[in-house]
Amino acid sequence: MLHQTGGEPNSVGLFLNPVGQRRVDFQNACGAQFERLFVADGVEQASELLANQRIDLLIVDLERFERSIELASLNALIALRGDAPILLICPFGSASWLPALTTTRAIDYVLGPLVEADLKAAVAAQLARAGAAASEASAAQLRAMLAVQSRMQRTLDDAHDLRLLAEQMCEALCAWPGVVHASLLHLKELGDLQIEAEHASVRVKLAELLGRADQLLQLPLRHAFPGLLASMSGDMAYLDAPEKSGEPELAIALREKGVQMVLGLPIPASGHGAPSGAVCLMFDRHRHFSRDELASLADLAQLAGVGMRLAEMTREGEQLLMRMTSLSTIDALTGVANRRRGEALLEQEMKRARRYQHPLALIAFDIDHFRQVNERYGHPVGDLVLRTVAEAAQAALRSSDILVRAGGEEFQIIAPHTSAIDGLKIAEKIRMAIAGTDIPGCDHVTISLGVAQLNGQESGDGLTRRVDAALARAKRAGRNCVELAMS
Repeated sequence: MLHQTGGEPNSVGLFLNPVGQRRVDFQNACGAQFERLFVADGVEQASELLANQRIDLLIVDLERFERSIELASLNALIALRGDAPILLICPFGSASWLPALTTTRAIDYVLGPLVEADLKAAVAAQLARAGAAASEASAAQLRAMLAVQSRMQRTLDDAHDLRLLAEQMCEALCAWPGVVHASLLHLKELGDLQIEAEHASVRVKLAELLGRADQLLQLPLRHAFPGLLASMSGDMAYLDAPEKSGEPELAIALREKGVQMVLGLPIPASGHGAPSGAVCLMFDRHRHFSRDELASLADLAQLAGVGMRLAEMTREGEQLLMRMTSLSTIDALTGVANRRRGEALLEQEMKRARRYQHPLALIAFDIDHFRQVNERYGHPVGDLVLRTVAEAAQAALRSSDILVRAGGEEFQIIAPHTSAIDGLKIAEKIRMAIAGTDIPGCDHVTISLGVAQLNGQESGDGLTRRVDAALARAKRAGRNCVELAMS
């Protein structure tokens, strides 16, 4: 423990920081402002001094403190002060200290890094009102934040599209007095941080400011720009002066756009781990947040996280529904419509054909001697034959034709706007295409086909029976041929 005498009469200070050089630097910069200045390297030493000395102002420099280890002890130290003045010096990239240390009372703070003149001014301001409670933000400011929270909450009612939700949230955040730009950064797969949405009341484009719209964590500015820093570290980043970023070009760009302050709020992940992105707010004025506002900032990020997860859950649900629909309508082996889907599509095309007086043909075909293929070469080769035949048939069809696996080695083709004669031509084209297709493991296969055109008020079952009868005649005729169904 060191102390220094001289300076302002009757003022006694205590500076706390674990790094010896920072204690020396503070003594050199601000020692003359106190009659006596004590320094402490840890909470235990500071607590002992507070218990045995009259301390007018406690200055806690949070640089190099580890929040996960020392938060509880620092809160206990703050509790010892009661309502007596405390000044926190907080690194701008670790601003989560502020809401964590102001849960029980209001505490004044400044954000580092600070030049000597600013540090002296902050200490002088505290000494001037020593013994007085730190001022709270006005009720109007707090009401404005609560209104923003309420507006963000309402956006969750429409959380089916992530991009739209993000845009609505950014627009809601820009309703907070002083906010001129709001953006939502989203951490995608493989660590790709991208701009999901932004809204501005001034001419600010975040992609132009940063130089890109995605893969943002690869930028050199990731340690300086609050939105990127919060996404990477999981800590609130509170840059109350652009120059403190240590990036002159960034500071100049922000000032030119009228931005005086930037806040980055990490969006918590659904479980433990890295954040899922960040909310980034740019202000046209310097803001000193009250205790209640600091506590509410985390709620804003929490709302953004809830919205993102709801949108993602909706998207995943839609994808799952599509997969389930596909499983119920698509043949897993060949990838074409299955029998159930084929029956529904045939009924649909029959109604359309009758309504518009268009012809409709149904073609059915079997793979010749398919049982012998399975017995001779095995079922894996048989499966390959089925897939190859389906692919060859699909390639020979028109875009309006529908290929269906009716079961086993039997397929159907629903051919809208097709007469019996045109159906015969399509069937012959498919027969030749499959006969000329090489199939690894069994050389070639052939198919037999039947063709029928829809008659009058014929039912789907009636049309199917006629085309199956034509297919049976093609098999009796020696296979690898096409037969037209009888009317």
